[in-house]
Amino acid sequence: MGSSDFITLFFLVAAVLIFLQLRSVLGRRTGNEKPPIDPYSPRDAAKTPVEDNKVVTLPRRGDADEENPFAEIDAMAPAGSALNDSLRELTKSDPSFRPKEFLNGARMAYEMIVMAFADGDRKSLKNLLSKEVYEGFDAAISERESRGEVVKSTFVGIEKIDITHASIRSSEEQITLRIVSQLISATYDKDGKVIDGDAESVSEVDDIWTFSRDIRSRDPNWKLIATESEQ
Repeated sequence: MGSSDFITLFFLVAAVLIFLQLRSVLGRRTGNEKPPIDPYSPRDAAKTPVEDNKVVTLPRRGDADEENPFAEIDAMAPAGSALNDSLRELTKSDPSFRPKEFLNGARMAYEMIVMAFADGDRKSLKNLLSKEVYEGFDAAISERESRGEVVKSTFVGIEKIDITHASIRSSEEQITLRIVSQLISATYDKDGKVIDGDAESVSEVDDIWTFSRDIRSRDPNWKLIATESEQ
């Protein structure tokens, strides 16, 4: 037997021994094995074991909604009320609408708009406001800039946010919110003197804002279409 035949035989024997060893350790497939768990799959995520209470399995969206798609609405507005009825009609026309998700998005939009206005950030405002509202904000910023005034603001947070009205006309859905926020804001003139607001005190702001979205549009974002201050 040549040296090459001996080497081939050696590796063949080694491969057989390794296979038998792995078989004894891993066992055989019986056809009853469970499929591998994908931790990024919502279904499999619920099966992933919780270790030392460090992982909290979030409920899958849709489980409760499929049983009662109006559960969030009923928790937000009494059944039979005008607001409850209008939110139900809106949900029927736009099944993707979720009141809680909308309010979370509105919170972020409110802060972004308030701070963008204070900073004179027209680019950010243009993406969040309707054409008419943007024109009003732009005019106010331009007037402020023409006088050499500067606004310095710190957004403290939203104390309360509630849906007060909802409607859908044709394909346009509109939701009006009452937003109570806390803000530190002061306007300085060109000489750096405070002419409005307070640079150290937190003030409460009470706003009524209306957002709108066309359900036919591919753009999922809502835009601010009207604002007023609660006196």
